Amino acid sequence: MVRSLWSAATGMNAQQTNVDTIANNLANVNSAGYRAQVAQFKSLLYQNLRSVTTTANGDPKPTSSQVGLGVRVASLNSIFTQGSLLDAQSDTAFAIEGDGFFGVRGEDGETYYTRNGDFTWALGTNGGMMLTNADGLPVMDSRGRAISLPRTYIANKLTITEDGQICYPDDRNNPQPIGVQIGTFQFSNPGGLSRVGSTLFAATDASGRAINEDTNPDVNKSRIIQGYLEGSNVQVANEMVNLIVAQRAYEMNSKAITTSDSMMEVANNLKR
Repeated sequence: MVRSLWSAATGMNAQQTNVDTIANNLANVNSAGYRAQVAQFKSLLYQNLRSVTTTANGDPKPTSSQVGLGVRVASLNSIFTQGSLLDAQSDTAFAIEGDGFFGVRGEDGETYYTRNGDFTWALGTNGGMMLTNADGLPVMDSRGRAISLPRTYIANKLTITEDGQICYPDDRNNPQPIGVQIGTFQFSNPGGLSRVGSTLFAATDASGRAINEDTNPDVNKSRIIQGYLEGSNVQVANEMVNLIVAQRAYEMNSKAITTSDSMMEVANNLKR
């Protein structure tokens, strides 16, 4: 009886984490560049109820006698499918079409990666312009440096090509590259990236080192689309179905605890 109580309790804890994950996905359904998560479960240890593996005649038994001891959350995996492109009506909104990530420099000096291209031109310390994200973190170029332009450039005249080249109009009003390119980076295993909040990811040993698309010819280049943002890849209909399934599983585990408690009560009353 006690075994069933603990097994059902682990199921309730696991489904609570599942509901928390689904709720976070739904809460970020409108967060640009957000990547949905999904909970993966694994069974706990199995207990042998009977150690004898042969019959009375010495023949091996075809089946074992084991009972499971519950479940736990094995991992929370991020889904890196392409999100929909949303018209942002901003010259500093950039969407990535492909497997790449933008790079930004954190306050600690480390480089973080994001699919959220909601950038803006901010005044730099030298009086020039610096391309930053909404939190003021500098965006990195293809050489791993912060993108900074002299004060002579006018922000609303800057355009971006699909390969990330920043262009400025010449005397004939024809956009010309100025020698600065927005960096895009890929990973051998993006599922191994570590989330650090605000749709930012940090490289880990599991994800591998960042692959610079500009210097590595063996990767498929991503396209940068100006004036658009990539929406989250959360599928609301799927998340609602998953939420219903998680709720039913939570209720069934709760019912198992109630049933086990009733059976223990019956067993205790046998002495009367």
